[in-house]
Amino acid sequence: MRTDTPTEVLSVPAFASRRGSHYDILLTVMCVVIVLSNIGASKGVVIGPIFGDFSIITDGGFFLFPLAYILGDVISEVYGFKAARRAIYTGFAMSLLAVLSFAVLIALPGFDDAGGVAKQAALEQALGPVWQIVVASLLGFLVGQLLNSYVLVRMKRRFQERALIGRLMASTGVGEFADTLIFCAVAAPVIGISDAAGFLNYVIFGFLYKTGVEFLFIPVTGVVIRLLKKHEPSYGTPAADGAATARIPAEPGRAPTAGATERIDRIRD
Repeated sequence: MRTDTPTEVLSVPAFASRRGSHYDILLTVMCVVIVLSNIGASKGVVIGPIFGDFSIITDGGFFLFPLAYILGDVISEVYGFKAARRAIYTGFAMSLLAVLSFAVLIALPGFDDAGGVAKQAALEQALGPVWQIVVASLLGFLVGQLLNSYVLVRMKRRFQERALIGRLMASTGVGEFADTLIFCAVAAPVIGISDAAGFLNYVIFGFLYKTGVEFLFIPVTGVVIRLLKKHEPSYGTPAADGAATARIPAEPGRAPTAGATERIDRIRD
């Protein structure tokens, strides 16, 4: 007589394959946004005074950079951590390529008349500091985006498809704080911030603005995520990410545990 061993039925997070999908489009847009943000960030921006002598201090990339995190959220939620990490690394490779291109462009000999000299000086002033901004962006965005993606995916392992808005808000807060602090520490001297009050203003406004914009667009982000999940044929299929229902032996008389899910996640990774 055969007796069946009790099993726990556990589902692992569903993702889509990045091959033959919308992933390449999202990756391209993300790369363009990162490069443009790095160029814009070389300009210091003062908004105000808003009340009294208080003004908001930021940089020229402030209106673009939150979009990079929104795209990172979409890629992480739909395609997983590995796909998001690939997008981050590709974006920074393109940023480095842009910086090298600017360096070559500045070094090339130009016309020696008054117009040529003026244009050369303007070019050096506009694009010369970009390499320092890219260093700041590399350190901040790399750490921040990886933390953002990691937190989002880890929370998805626990909550599956539930609590999307909460997961997006939590991961955004963690990632943006690390990103803003690191970026501002390196970039502040480049854009002309030299005192502690200006630095704190830069960090606080940067963090509140970026998280505020992302929180404001979370409903739109959620709609985009749901549409992608619906139109990605590979989403949730075993061929895409091993997201089929998994069964592991359960101890008699013991309820399924969260730790069992962790064991499956480690096997999949």
